[in-house]
Amino acid sequence: MANKQIINTMSKTAIYIHLVFATKNRERTIFPEGKDRLYSYIAGILKNKNCHPCAIGGTRDHVHILLDLHPAVSLSTLVREIKTSTNGLIRQERLLSHFDGWGEGYYAGSISPAHKSQCEEYIGNQEEHHKSRSIEDEMEKIASRYGFCYHVNDWK
Repeated sequence: MANKQIINTMSKTAIYIHLVFATKNRERTIFPEGKDRLYSYIAGILKNKNCHPCAIGGTRDHVHILLDLHPAVSLSTLVREIKTSTNGLIRQERLLSHFDGWGEGYYAGSISPAHKSQCEEYIGNQEEHHKSRSIEDEMEKIASRYGFCYHVNDWK
């Protein structure tokens, strides 16, 4: 019998997820003075879960995250941890004075590696983007892009 050489290789993945979630009732409570700390904290959560934060941004009532999801991490569990942990941070540090929590749901869709830079730019320009478009308009567009049914009550 021939001597077989075993090759030990690591799996390589690129699972880019565009994640969007809003404040409870879309209240405009993410103020500029707390935003950087919030985004930094979210990046830390992602890194602790072996996920790579590619871009984090948003406006006063919602957050966008582009992340490279580790294949062993459940997206729903990750989102729950992000929301729960940031809720605790916000309350403990009194980071956002009128914040009353996150809305129940979220939108998430996969992004092709070929569109990663475009998505990062889109997330980085959220403040400018929302000067002319409401979150409802944006979520309807995102839902259409990913083939979701859009319901206004998704953001309660």
